[in-house]
Amino acid sequence: MKTLVLLRHAKAENGSTGLPDFDRALNDRGRKEAQTVGSFIRKQDLGLDLVLSSSAKRARETTELILTSASLAVEVRYDKGIYEAGPLRLLDVVSQIEEECSAVLLVGHNPGMEELLQLLTDRAEHMATGTLAKMDFNVPTWSKVTQEKGSLDWIVKPKKLAAD
Repeated sequence: MKTLVLLRHAKAENGSTGLPDFDRALNDRGRKEAQTVGSFIRKQDLGLDLVLSSSAKRARETTELILTSASLAVEVRYDKGIYEAGPLRLLDVVSQIEEECSAVLLVGHNPGMEELLQLLTDRAEHMATGTLAKMDFNVPTWSKVTQEKGSLDWIVKPKKLAAD
């Protein structure tokens, strides 16, 4: 059994700051979203083995805030190839995860995250910033994720979590 958790980065500064898109940081709302999602992860007691994150600034900040709020010490790998990746590129990243990893968090961007979720589960779900989706796959290896549909265990949005 393999568990893949998708996370769209939290809310970032708008693009009018003159910074390249890759360098946009989280805004105040985004920092709060990331902390809220991290607290949810801690309450769910997700035992993550690995975090794969886009190396864009807003994704890195989201990853760091979530892991701190979740009180998780886990290996994190930042991958520039996740930035602006489509679903097939993201699927390639997933298929190369080491087999000893059972649960992995993938932090990225839209539209790739929504498209990957749909590709893996046949479910079209909107992933607003900070949305977290957990999928389970009844496969022995990550390379088999490409051949089997996963089940969407849950999907949560920071606004809903903050209201609870």
